[in-house]
Amino acid sequence: MRERKWRLAIVGAIMIVAALAFFAGMLNMAPRSNDPVALMQTVGQVSGVVGALGIVMIVLGVIGKKRKG
Repeated sequence: MRERKWRLAIVGAIMIVAALAFFAGMLNMAPRSNDPVALMQTVGQVSGVVGALGIVMIVLGVIGKKRKG
């Protein structure tokens, strides 16, 4: 039987929500930027990396690790 790590999965979910909130917040700020295209490319990359890390954390947390004994 595997022991699930729910804290890791919850933090992963929070990271995904934070990435989406950051992206949505920056959408409002982009029109006021000097170069909105470059800004959104950078924001998209950062949000994508944080979201991907969140997905990995959820998967690892749900899979868990083998119990000793």
